[in-house]
Amino acid sequence: MISVYHFAVLKLLVYFSFMHGARSSPVDLTLGFTDLPLNQSNLVVQKPYNLPESARYSFVDGVHKMWVYSTDKPHSITSKTHARTEIRVTGYDYSSGVWQFEGHGFVPNGTTAVCIMQVFGSAPPTATTFMLRTYNGSLTYYTHPVLVTDIWGRWFKLNVIHDVDASDVKVYIDGFLVYETPGRGGVSHYFKCGVYQSNDSSYYTESRWKGIRVLKKCS
Repeated sequence: MISVYHFAVLKLLVYFSFMHGARSSPVDLTLGFTDLPLNQSNLVVQKPYNLPESARYSFVDGVHKMWVYSTDKPHSITSKTHARTEIRVTGYDYSSGVWQFEGHGFVPNGTTAVCIMQVFGSAPPTATTFMLRTYNGSLTYYTHPVLVTDIWGRWFKLNVIHDVDASDVKVYIDGFLVYETPGRGGVSHYFKCGVYQSNDSSYYTESRWKGIRVLKKCS
């Protein structure tokens, strides 16, 4: 079994090899996976509870656009969380196996300190197994480390592979592995993407997504 120390070293080697250009070609991450049927009914929009969906979400020419202001209400009247507009993937909650989220994301200039993608579900006291955030134009795993810089204003391809049984999460940007981390336990998981603000978020936050896919590894 890999020790915590050696796992940390492995993560750093993966990260620095990516940042310093030690890459060959993108990996076909769909090999060995089944592409699951996904339509608009599987993509439930969570938005400020006092606003119509159209006030914070649009779907035009295959692009899901989600935005929120720091003064907005949470997604339910009883929630104590920050403002969000997110797509919650339904119909594919999972508790075992190897699952993959794929999507093409876009973060406009100025959107900072906000979560744009989540793997929800973990052992208490945390609520998520994975969060992809953006800070000052970079993509980060939670608040650190930085996975990719100069992300504002361009489309990027995101693949997150969650092996529940092995307690492992791999993160790929544009087909290249940029991070690997242990899972966080939990009995049920699902994928989300959009914008979910934090204490230090910019007043206006936005992300766009297209080509959203959910895949499961063939048994």
